[in-house]
Amino acid sequence: MKELAELLIQARQFEREAHTILSIHETSKSRVVILEETYKKLTKLSLKQDDLFRQAMRCAESELYRAAHVMGWAAFMDFFQEKLASDGLTKLIAARPNWKLKDAEDQREQSDFQLIEAAKDAGLLKGKSDVKALHGLLNKRNECAHPSDYYPDLNDAVGYLSELLKRIATLQPRTL
Repeated sequence: MKELAELLIQARQFEREAHTILSIHETSKSRVVILEETYKKLTKLSLKQDDLFRQAMRCAESELYRAAHVMGWAAFMDFFQEKLASDGLTKLIAARPNWKLKDAEDQREQSDFQLIEAAKDAGLLKGKSDVKALHGLLNKRNECAHPSDYYPDLNDAVGYLSELLKRIATLQPRTL
């Protein structure tokens, strides 16, 4: 039994090392595995957000690159809306008094673009560069979710998911 356990440990180590080596190749699906290592560094994601990001990574592994963008954005927005509601919606309501917000679910009535703008006014986003970056990511998501001439590849999908994860890591410690 001990020999079998050691063999399994060696196999897992070999797999990790193989993915590390293969991930430097532009079209290798091992890049998604390396992305998963970045993902593991995040903390405080809900079960829903965790599931959505895992689905996005599975989409990329399955060469469904447009779907990977859409699922990744859905995970990000769930995190983003939760973060905006973390103070009981106090600052968001102050920033947008006409929105008729009673609970976190009411945010879903607003467009993602509007929520990004409101997040700046509520103090979650710091400056125009944060807003422009999120608008750019939203635009990529829209190109993938709607008919367009944009056909992302593995590099695009992995890069997009990586950027979303970095944005979450930046936003996690911020408070409203």
